Amino acid sequence: MRREIIRTADGSTTIHLPDWDESYHSKHGAIQEAYHVFIKNGLSLFEEKPVAILEIGFGTGLNAFITYLESQKNSRSIIYTGVEAYPISLDELRSMNYVNELDAEAESAAFDKLHESEWGMRAELSPTFSIEKRKQFFHDIDDVSEFDLIYFDAFGFRVQPELWSFEIFQKMYAALKPGGILVTYAARGAIKRNMLEAGFTIEKLAGPPGKREMFRGSKPL
Repeated sequence: MRREIIRTADGSTTIHLPDWDESYHSKHGAIQEAYHVFIKNGLSLFEEKPVAILEIGFGTGLNAFITYLESQKNSRSIIYTGVEAYPISLDELRSMNYVNELDAEAESAAFDKLHESEWGMRAELSPTFSIEKRKQFFHDIDDVSEFDLIYFDAFGFRVQPELWSFEIFQKMYAALKPGGILVTYAARGAIKRNMLEAGFTIEKLAGPPGKREMFRGSKPL
């Protein structure tokens, strides 16, 4: 499948798949979307508590890197796990301009380590942030009560509806600790029904730039 590096509306880059007309991030702003969906409406709810995060769709590592930067602001302890069935190439990663666009030149070594660390092995980016990248299909996830927060960032329902199924959300629900949260950029009726059937309580929130709404699901205590 053809892949192109494109610049989104906020100046940050992403990967575009012309055959699907689908991108790894919003064309309205990759960085803006990541902060709005996953930090503002996800990570910020946990204040200064240690947080175990599962990312569904590691992709370019943007969400992981932004989460790392947030963790360094207040020495918040984060255990991060990113799942990706089809890792992108190092050449593509080197084409991403996130370090510059985030004014994070001082953390460029951490960005490199994020991507150069071995798949299936946990690596420490700092004393308070560790990451394990799993090369894994979403339907093979079998964690139970391991995570406080899930970043659900799969390709859109339009192109891969099977990633938004009841069965996948059952796995997400099982992977969360009681009181855990799942956030996603999506806000489609079929997705809401599948999340509700899996047991989630759903909130509809204002979406990131270019998108009216998004979902946040919670697992009862």
